[in-house]
Amino acid sequence: MNVDKMPKGAVPAMADPPRAEVPLMASAVMAGFPSPAEQYVERPLDLNELLVARPAATYFVRASGDSMTGAGIRDGDLLVVDRSLEPEDGATVIACVDGEFTVKTYRRDRDGVRLEAANPAYPPIRFAGEMELRVFGVVTAVVHRLVAHEP
Repeated sequence: MNVDKMPKGAVPAMADPPRAEVPLMASAVMAGFPSPAEQYVERPLDLNELLVARPAATYFVRASGDSMTGAGIRDGDLLVVDRSLEPEDGATVIACVDGEFTVKTYRRDRDGVRLEAANPAYPPIRFAGEMELRVFGVVTAVVHRLVAHEP
């Protein structure tokens, strides 16, 4: 189901990326009450190792718009996309609909295939007639900033 055309700005993952030597804390950070456990640094964390399972099939695509905010995807986020995965019902995908790329939730049921936004302001895309759907890949991770990038 993969499409040959690439989304604008899609960047392939490196086959042998340089290691990013960023320390990883050995224990998780509590989102509720603070943990009294002492935290210490484990081995360095490589984001490529964490986010890219299959470098030859992985691309990075920048999200644009607000149709997927309910799924945690915001305007400007970096999406990690694996082209080797087949979409399953409920997967977030990069799809080409009649020649235009979009990121949506892939839905397949007895009524067929549709693409759904994660924002109620956008209606689902239902396929009828001559409409063409090609799936570029499955989104496996989202990277977004909490603080604006400093110059």
